[in-house]
Amino acid sequence: MTDVQTPATHPASGVLSRIFRTEQDGAPGDGHEQVVLCHDRSSGLKAIIAIHSTALGPALGGTRFFPYASEEAALEDALNLSRGMSYKNALAGLDLGGGKAVIIGDPNKDKNEAMLRAYGRFVESLRGRYITACDVGTYVQDMDVIARETEFVTGRSPEHGGAGDSSILTAFGVFQGMRATAQARWGQPTLRGKRVGVAGVGKVGHYLVGHLVADGATVVVTDPFEAAVNRVRAAHPEVEVVADTAALLQAKLDVYAPCALGGALTDSVVAALGEFGTSIVCGAANNQLAHPGVEKDLADRGILYAPDYLVNSGGVIQVADEIDGFNFERAKNKATKIFDTTLEIFTRAASDGIPPAVAADRLAEKRMREISALRTVLLPAARRA
Repeated sequence: MTDVQTPATHPASGVLSRIFRTEQDGAPGDGHEQVVLCHDRSSGLKAIIAIHSTALGPALGGTRFFPYASEEAALEDALNLSRGMSYKNALAGLDLGGGKAVIIGDPNKDKNEAMLRAYGRFVESLRGRYITACDVGTYVQDMDVIARETEFVTGRSPEHGGAGDSSILTAFGVFQGMRATAQARWGQPTLRGKRVGVAGVGKVGHYLVGHLVADGATVVVTDPFEAAVNRVRAAHPEVEVVADTAALLQAKLDVYAPCALGGALTDSVVAALGEFGTSIVCGAANNQLAHPGVEKDLADRGILYAPDYLVNSGGVIQVADEIDGFNFERAKNKATKIFDTTLEIFTRAASDGIPPAVAADRLAEKRMREISALRTVLLPAARRA
């Protein structure tokens, strides 16, 4: 006999209710415009495309390929990541909305050409409402394959007219945000002489370590993948390596940089950061706050937090530039402005007596609200074309 659960008790019901939630329901920023479930039996593709907002323009966000424990966990991640992209793109000053996609599976075992091309056809079916790019588990070469089925893809290889590896400007942007945070905390925009811990030295963390070493910081790293650690050791033998995140938190850091998956800033992690005297949290990982209220706990402990979607927006700035014909120096100049925006967020937070994460949310929401209101102004048909 099949066990059929009622909607009230089904494990997916809580996640699904978020799609239709609005500010009036007491969940500001939640509520998604569109969520697409993609299933191609022949290739084995199981994917979810979540479009959070197109208030500023087509939704742009990467595709994550990850072995989720369940379909519900994949949906939860897609909703969180797509919402974050709306805020990230808004703060970056882009005329793009927020979206994200996840493919369920192990990228090292399950990924193949047929699956990527099937996914590309689903992206194409949205006719430009969603533009995809790289994320965890997907790479430039994957975007080239996806682009064989859809034009709505960025982050392609330079030989195909693309921007290439977006990790380069993601790391550069995080470094600019970290410099700004150092300016706000210590009065100088440099990490020279500071002890910086980087949790996760994959695509972005590796480049970030290079910026920190060049700036004169003492760098401590950890990563569960030996190959990632060995690559950092080969490039920067002076970097200290510790066994895991717990050891990193105890390394008497001035700055903690979470650069792996989301949810890194839990209650216990924040308590450890406070106990061992860490002054700043600034990293590349998306959705770092494990739950609402963590941002206040950080502020109460005197830890200055640079909102993740603000400082890690260099990558989306890079791939967004590809839409109109990629120019690296132009994109890099835009990513440099992350420094100024980060300082603006800290100034607003101090003036309003709120945590920086709240100040960043308010500024992003203000831009989305004001620009979307322009749609009430009717333009002549020739101008809309």
